[in-house]
Amino acid sequence: MVKREEGVLLQSIVLDRDGPYGLSIQICVGLRELILTGALKVGERLPATRTLAQEFGVARTTIVESFERLAAEGLVETRVGAGTYVSQALASERLAPATAAIAVPTAKVRLAQAMDSASKLFGARLPHQPRAFTTAMPAFDAFPMAQWAKLSGRHWRKPRYQVLGYPDPHGEAVLRQAIAAHLRLNRGIACEWQQIFIVAGAQQAFQLLAATLINPGDKVWFENPGAIGARNSLILSGADIVPVPVDEAGLVVEEGLRRAPDFKLAFVTPAHQQPLGAKMSLERRLALLEAAQASSAWIIEDDWDGEFCFQGAPMATLTSIDLTGRVIYVGTFSKTLFPSLRLGFLVAPPQLAEQIGICLDAYSPGVPTALQGIVADFIVEGHFATHVRRMRKLYQERHQALIEAAGEHLTGDLAVIPTHTGMHTIGFLRNGLDAVAVTQAAARRGITVAPISRFGLEPVERDGLVLGFSGFTPVQIQAGVLGLRQAIDDLASA
Repeated sequence: MVKREEGVLLQSIVLDRDGPYGLSIQICVGLRELILTGALKVGERLPATRTLAQEFGVARTTIVESFERLAAEGLVETRVGAGTYVSQALASERLAPATAAIAVPTAKVRLAQAMDSASKLFGARLPHQPRAFTTAMPAFDAFPMAQWAKLSGRHWRKPRYQVLGYPDPHGEAVLRQAIAAHLRLNRGIACEWQQIFIVAGAQQAFQLLAATLINPGDKVWFENPGAIGARNSLILSGADIVPVPVDEAGLVVEEGLRRAPDFKLAFVTPAHQQPLGAKMSLERRLALLEAAQASSAWIIEDDWDGEFCFQGAPMATLTSIDLTGRVIYVGTFSKTLFPSLRLGFLVAPPQLAEQIGICLDAYSPGVPTALQGIVADFIVEGHFATHVRRMRKLYQERHQALIEAAGEHLTGDLAVIPTHTGMHTIGFLRNGLDAVAVTQAAARRGITVAPISRFGLEPVERDGLVLGFSGFTPVQIQAGVLGLRQAIDDLASA
């Protein structure tokens, strides 16, 4: 049996055997919280898998899966023949003990100057046609339309005053509560539902945060290359964008500090960097949190496609290890469900939630009530978790189809880089091929690709192509690769 002290500690992990989430995920979430709060200390040995299996009344493989998830997140390390221990990488003052309270600034949170008119700054985007290799395109062919239609009918049959009136600008409580439960179990984020605000997609979240937090001239760290939509929102707010390079471990925090030590905001995509695909290492995440705390800066974490980790355990969110309340988490249903839904959310730190709510009251009339209710039921009844699991498997198959087709037809001209997360990957061009020229030639062949350099504010170290695969069948991917082959041949013969 587990030692008395450990047994008492593990009593805080309560399993819901009838819930929609697997036992290994629930155990992983519980152990993660014990580690991050300091209840399980750095270097401390975790109980043996057999012991924990007996304590929780589950199979040993369930505990092994939980340990593997924690190891993938960098929170534990296994020593051959000696057991599993809380990672020494956490031996830092960046992670506070369990008794430490979230640091709440004594001064009033600084708000940005209001923008004159958001309608003058942002226009509607035309929808992209679903042709290979458009990025951020969900698998429309695999969406559970029948289940969605059933839930839609349920809500539209409600009394008219419930679905036709003005929505709550902060979002309907039922959806905010459903998202809070989902984030706790699947993304490691423990928050109150009142910290969650519903918006019309992630792009509106970025506009809202820019309006709330940024004054003209404020320095903002931004990944280079990085997400175009978020970058535009920050530029239009008057921010002084500081491009910070990205490598295989994510944003280079040390370079950010060299370029702008007095930054006010940092924008990052830690789970799957947009567009290069890197996962931010634990060391970099901790360094970023430390830098933000020292500069009294905020961090926007854009978890745009982090749900789709189809090999290994999903990367822990930056928000899940933030004990100082500096990170604002932004999520979207445009990728996990479908983009025309126009539904996203943000999770505000406790000390910022009131100010976000005030700005949202003035900034947004809210999101349609019926849509929020449909999504809430989709989550609560387990359809969302099922759909995401199916898409992980499907996207893995489509990713593999792209790798194989490119290997057969593009070897020598384009080296497609494998990825383990998300909806797109990148390919580096060879033989002196120019990414912009290839993009234009591909468009003439009906193929959509984008040069990596399009995502940069300053020249990128190595240009190439961004290739979406999630929204296309293996047959469409094969045809797209052949079209890209023809486009490259067109340039050679020109």
